Amino acid sequence: MPCTTILVGKKASYDGSTIVARNEDSANGEFNPKRFCVIDPRGRTSYTSKISHLTVPLPEEGDVRYTAVPNADLSRGLWEEAGFSTRGVAMSATETLTTNERVLGADPMVVYRPAKGTPESDGFEPEQSGGIGEEDMVTLVLPYARSARDGVRILGELLNRYGTYEMNGIAFSDVDEIWWLETVGGHHWIAKRVPDDCYVTMPNQLGIDSFDLADALGEQNGHMCSPDLADWMGRFHLDLTLRGEGDDEMVFNPRDAFGSHSDEDHLYNTPRAWSMQRFLNPHAQSWDSPEAPLGPESNDLPWASVPERKLTVEDVKHVLSLHYQGTVFDPYGHMGTEATRGRYRPIGINRNSQLSVLQARPYGPKAARYVQWLAFGSNPFNALLPFYAQVSQTPAYLEQTDPKHVSTESFYWANRLIAAMADANYAECVPAIEAYQQDIQAEGQRTLAQTDAHVGCQGLDGVAAIDTLEEANQHVADYAREKTDELLAKVLYERSMHMANRFARSDAQDEDNG
Repeated sequence: MPCTTILVGKKASYDGSTIVARNEDSANGEFNPKRFCVIDPRGRTSYTSKISHLTVPLPEEGDVRYTAVPNADLSRGLWEEAGFSTRGVAMSATETLTTNERVLGADPMVVYRPAKGTPESDGFEPEQSGGIGEEDMVTLVLPYARSARDGVRILGELLNRYGTYEMNGIAFSDVDEIWWLETVGGHHWIAKRVPDDCYVTMPNQLGIDSFDLADALGEQNGHMCSPDLADWMGRFHLDLTLRGEGDDEMVFNPRDAFGSHSDEDHLYNTPRAWSMQRFLNPHAQSWDSPEAPLGPESNDLPWASVPERKLTVEDVKHVLSLHYQGTVFDPYGHMGTEATRGRYRPIGINRNSQLSVLQARPYGPKAARYVQWLAFGSNPFNALLPFYAQVSQTPAYLEQTDPKHVSTESFYWANRLIAAMADANYAECVPAIEAYQQDIQAEGQRTLAQTDAHVGCQGLDGVAAIDTLEEANQHVADYAREKTDELLAKVLYERSMHMANRFARSDAQDEDNG
C-alpha cells in the first residue's frame, strides 16, 4: 500500500512519549473502508494468509489482547495495520518500500504460485505458498511481542523462515524505544533503533541511510539484521560504499545498496519527505530556493533528523496531512502553474484510509499510558481522535463500518463524504474544517488530561480502569459524532450553493435589467 510514516523519538517529542504514526493509503483507483476494534487472539492455533495462501502455526501461549484497524471488507484478508498490545507494545505495518534489480536477483520475492493442472495430469505443479506481507504482520507479531525490540526479533525470525512477497518497512515501539525494520529481498531484513532526539520520515522508499553491521551482528545496541546479511551482501556485491582510509568497513548505506532512485521516486516519494522536513526544520535551509542543497527530488534527504523544537501530536497530524501548502506544488493553491500544482504526490491524498498515531507516554498511571490517535479518510479534511488502548472494546461509531453501506452512522463514511464535497470548494470550506479539527482535538486532549487524573487519583487498575478508559473513549466518539455531523451539514450547504444548476429569480431579473 502507498503510505507515509513519521517516527518521533522520546527526546524529540513534547512530553517524552515515543510516537509512531502512519497513513494507510489504498491503492490507486480503490477506497478501503476501515474499522477500529480490539482483537482477542486467545484460542487461535494457526493463521492462513488470503494473498499468499501461507499457513503459519501460532504460539500456544503468550498472546495478549491488542487494538487494530482491520479492513471492514475481509475478502482480501485482515490487514490489521496498527495498534497497541496490553503489554504496551505498538506496531505499525507496513510502509511499502522500493528496491532495485540487484537485490531482487540476489534474493527473489517469495510469491504465491497457484497449482498448474491436476495431480493426475502430466506436468502437474502443486500450489506454492508465498511469504508473509502487510496483510499478515500485525496479526503474527503484535500479540506476542514483549517489547519493541522483541517485535523486531519475532518478525525477523518469520522473515528468515517464510520470506516475503513485497518490500516493506515496519515500526515497533514501547515507552522506551522505537525500532524501524526494512525487508530486503525475499528473506533478508535490517532494523535500526530511532535515535531518541530525532524524527524519521518515510515516504514509500527504503530509507535507512547508515547501518552498522558490526553492531547488528554483535551487541545489537542500535542495529539488528538477518544472521547471514554480511555474507549475502558480499556474495552479491551489494555494498556500494566508497570508503576512504580509516573508514569503518562494517558501516554502509542501505539506501544505496538496497534502495531505488527512479524517476517515479522523484515524483511520488522523495517530495513527501522533503515537505515533512521543510515543516519540521524550517530554518535548516532555504527550502524553496532552486539553489537549496536538498530539494523535493533529492536522493540524499536524511532518514533521521533532530527537529528545531519538540514535536507534538498535532505536528504529526499536520505533516501527515500536507499537500505542499505554501509552495507552487499545492493542488489547492494559487502559486505556480497548473503543471506545478499537480507535479508531486501529496501526503494528504484522496486515498488516505486511516491514520494511526501510536503514543506511548512515560507518565501517569500505567493503565492509561498508551493512546492510539485515529483519523479516517482524507487527512486534510479530517480530525484526529485519541483512544486509550488498554481496553476490551471500542466505540461503535468507529468499530461498525459497513464496507458496502455508506452511512453517517460511521465515522469512516462521514469523513469520506465531507472530503469528497469539500474538495471542490476548498477555500470556502477550509475555515469550518480547521475549526472542527481544533475543536475535536482540543476536546480529546482535555479528555485525556481529565481521565489520567481520575485514574491516577483513584488508583484504578484492572476492570475498574478499563471501564473508566472505555467511558472516556465513548465520550470522545460521541463528541466527534456530534461535531462531524455539524461539519457535514456546513459542507453540504456550501457545496449545494455552488452546484452548476443553481438559479434564482434575481438571476433572471439581473439579466433583464442588463
